[in-house]
Amino acid sequence: MKKNMIVFFCIALMLCVFPFAASADDPFSLWNRESPALQTLIEYVETVTDKSSPEYIPPVDRIAVFDMDGTLMAELAPTYLEVMLLADRILLDPSYHPDSEMLAFGRMTREHALDKSFPSDYDYEFSFHQAKAFAGMTLNEYAAFINQFLLQPADGFEGMTYAEAYYLPMEEVVEYLHDNDFKCYVVSGSDRFIVRTFIEGMVDIPAENIIGSDTALEAREQGDTDGIEYVFTGNDTLVRTDRLIIKDLKTNKVLQIAQEIGRQPVLSFGNSSGDASMHNYTIYNNRYKSAAFQLIADDDVRDYGNSEKGPELRKKWEDMGYNVISMHDDWKTIYGENVVRTGVFHWLDDYAENRIPEE
Repeated sequence: MKKNMIVFFCIALMLCVFPFAASADDPFSLWNRESPALQTLIEYVETVTDKSSPEYIPPVDRIAVFDMDGTLMAELAPTYLEVMLLADRILLDPSYHPDSEMLAFGRMTREHALDKSFPSDYDYEFSFHQAKAFAGMTLNEYAAFINQFLLQPADGFEGMTYAEAYYLPMEEVVEYLHDNDFKCYVVSGSDRFIVRTFIEGMVDIPAENIIGSDTALEAREQGDTDGIEYVFTGNDTLVRTDRLIIKDLKTNKVLQIAQEIGRQPVLSFGNSSGDASMHNYTIYNNRYKSAAFQLIADDDVRDYGNSEKGPELRKKWEDMGYNVISMHDDWKTIYGENVVRTGVFHWLDDYAENRIPEE
């Protein structure tokens, strides 16, 4: 009897100290079990992995695609990771000397990031400036720059670096799908190599399963010689150029999936209108049972979402045939209980500068 009491006390203590600890029996310990989206996902997976079900999907065709910013990781601290990286490169990096056009773009980015008031053509202008700002960097140098930034404390939070600014409940989704023989891909509008660097160590998605916006690479010694004629040597290394190949947004995501994966996804996860094309490609004209899930950032206590827009967004996405995941209603935690939303950003102070453009 005494032994049983001790075991009971130890279990109770563990639950108090580690309220969100995952268990072998509960792959979704960070979710509220009554979540409709979670129940839909579980029922879906159980159905399509049941060999006796008429809706069974062979493992080779169990393809799940995930957006990154706002779906797997924070995009509100205070803005997209790749935008913060470009601002850091232009406004603070002592090894980089921006010209007047680049410096003006960096300052414009700084001024509009907090209220998300970027110009309508910002996405494309951003990509061209990003390509130019990091041109000449080797892939290792680029990864080192990203990793150095990721070690910084996430603005607007306490207890979290940028490297840790990912959604723990979505990590559980990826692990659950892997356990059920799904192959998971990230299909992001962000630069492919930024996504690869961030995802490594976060979730078990290999680099070859990362699709994103692309800037052309070349051999350092290649010069103006076309790659079909140039022979890569032992003295070469790959460097980034200033040539944007593709911005992986909207229908471009569909095109990239078709070209790089070669199979139509059966599950799609996103968070914005930029993911609608990917969702629709997944759920329409699919020979298999399929589903799309849309996150809504409606938690303004633990994150920087908009609770007032929650009902409006839910109706919008459900009317389009998507299952809605509410960060406020469906998740027990977002980043972990030790992470606190401060409500204060140091962005403008951190990126205040007085650089002289290089002409």
